[in-house]
Amino acid sequence: MSRILRCAALFALLLTFYRPAPALCVSSEIVGHAVMAAIPVSAFAVAYLNHDVEGEKQWLRNVIANQSLTSIARLGFNETSLGRRPTGNGYGFPSGHVAFAGSGAAFYSERYGWKYGVPAWLATAFVANNRVQNHDHHWRDVIASMALSYGVGKLFVTPENASYVAPVIGPDWLGLRWERSF
Repeated sequence: MSRILRCAALFALLLTFYRPAPALCVSSEIVGHAVMAAIPVSAFAVAYLNHDVEGEKQWLRNVIANQSLTSIARLGFNETSLGRRPTGNGYGFPSGHVAFAGSGAAFYSERYGWKYGVPAWLATAFVANNRVQNHDHHWRDVIASMALSYGVGKLFVTPENASYVAPVIGPDWLGLRWERSF
């Protein structure tokens, strides 16, 4: 079974879980959730459909590291004034929704360049604005999440066509190793 057929089958399976909302209009919160999930999921789909196995691995490491650091920060700041949401509830700093969306945007921009990255970051900014407008977070929460996602992406994702020069140290010699991805 080809990769495209497997993706189509998975998409059809996921559609069976979809239940339309009873209201005629969709709330902005639901749209924010959908965009938040679409960014990293589509980033993985691009890597998968391009047969970019290394990209798939980097996507996974990026998302795990990003969400782990976000969760640790949320636990650490929960008992402080930064951890309070506009509604008074806890676990507000940094925003987990924006961090998840930002992990996909960071992957896009680092792995595939600005043509993929700019739209993904704009969609992440939409999610951030949505979270603030719905009184789920303060601006500081979403800005910190975007910065965290950007930094984690810089650490865990390399460009698809990257070139590296690294020092090599042996017992009796020093040298440089040049590596190029094609």
